[in-house]
Amino acid sequence: GNLDFILLKPIDTQFLVSFQRVKWSSLTTVVVGGGILVYGLCQMGFTPTPWSICVYPLYVFCGVAILYCVMVILASTSVWMGRNQSLGDFWFYVTIFSRYPLEIYRGQLGEPIRLGFSFVVPILLAVNVPARFMARPMREGEWILAVYTLVATAVSLVVCRWVFVTALRGYRSASS
Repeated sequence: GNLDFILLKPIDTQFLVSFQRVKWSSLTTVVVGGGILVYGLCQMGFTPTPWSICVYPLYVFCGVAILYCVMVILASTSVWMGRNQSLGDFWFYVTIFSRYPLEIYRGQLGEPIRLGFSFVVPILLAVNVPARFMARPMREGEWILAVYTLVATAVSLVVCRWVFVTALRGYRSASS
């Protein structure tokens, strides 16, 4: 019933659905994360370059955008599949996979996971590329990941919007 009410508003539906409930208390997590980042850099003895400091927020935004898109796409598919608990489980596993560095996904089983979650559903890039900019200088072969992250973010936003709009076209109402 809430979506029916939101659809009547004269503002973009995806914006309203996305920001309907903002937990401002979660901003403390951002502050704590920034503190841990500074502490970790000090412990490593690594001083980021001015370039890294300038580019880091862009790639954090890219990571947030990619994860947002995956979440919206999963939520949008519930219009076609109804309430599907496995979508929530999939989101849980997505966040688990994205926590770890790319390098741990090696070998016969790890390589397909690394490739799939880097290039098909780019959640590994969402966390790994910003961390690489701050933790150490980017190596020669890693710049392709940085460029691909920008492209993947743009593609993710376009696909996310398309899936959301397509799902709304298929939505009939809470009562039907």
